[in-house]
Amino acid sequence: MSNTQHLQDFTKQVRRDILRMVHAVNSGHPGGSLGCAEFFTVLYQHQMKRNAGFDMNGIGEDLFFLSNGHISPVFYSVLARSGYFQVSELATFRKLNSRLQGHPTTHEGLPGIRMASGSLGQGLSVSIGAAQAKKLNKDNHLVYALLGDGELQEGQNWEAIMYASAKKVDNLIATVDFNGQQIDGSTHDVLSLGNLKAKFEAFDWDVLEIKEGNNIDAIIAGLEDAKSRTGKGKPVCILLHTVMGNGVDFMMHTHAWHGKAPNDDQLATGLAQNAETLGDY
Repeated sequence: MSNTQHLQDFTKQVRRDILRMVHAVNSGHPGGSLGCAEFFTVLYQHQMKRNAGFDMNGIGEDLFFLSNGHISPVFYSVLARSGYFQVSELATFRKLNSRLQGHPTTHEGLPGIRMASGSLGQGLSVSIGAAQAKKLNKDNHLVYALLGDGELQEGQNWEAIMYASAKKVDNLIATVDFNGQQIDGSTHDVLSLGNLKAKFEAFDWDVLEIKEGNNIDAIIAGLEDAKSRTGKGKPVCILLHTVMGNGVDFMMHTHAWHGKAPNDDQLATGLAQNAETLGDY
């Protein structure tokens, strides 16, 4: 099996996990999770240099921070299927006393989670701190972060964006999930983001775009390109153009599934569109 085929099969299973997790408790955020399934798969199954065991300090390995924590279903699925905890634990999503809360938390000690996220706008700041810590420790590994595009309406992001370039945090790759949707509608209608590429460049970041943000090969090429730009005095931003709800036809291209669970029939339809590859939990 080719690596691309493995990643495509892995992504299908992640989409099945997302649908099943959200359906089981009739709550959660499938839209953005589905849109980022390919990105998370490539990041954890191909791109990042990860240690075998989980250590909160993350010395000697690449780190990832999820800022838009409401897309926890995709994060949990990929962590479980990448060996951080048992896949069977996905069945506890959003249940009482579960480690898999609706937004990731750290107090339960879930392997793979390095920050609590859900209050939007904070993840980039944490990522910058982690990247600076790596520099202080003379650790040459990278820090990756994922932000939502609607999340950039939070002012703290722009303070962090200014800080990262001023302090030459050039071991950081921050990706924006650029799907143009948020809970109340399109980002253009709620609060237009304008020209994001020009804005990041004005703050002295190195910016690249992945136009096909749900294409495995395009993501691999884009992440390799981003990595090649690190260590050159500027933080790196990827604008990842994704489709909300990707892979489930009735969920695509709309904000309606930002935070709504599928019913039984919709679950069956979504699962049928994503053939089982690795086995459900």
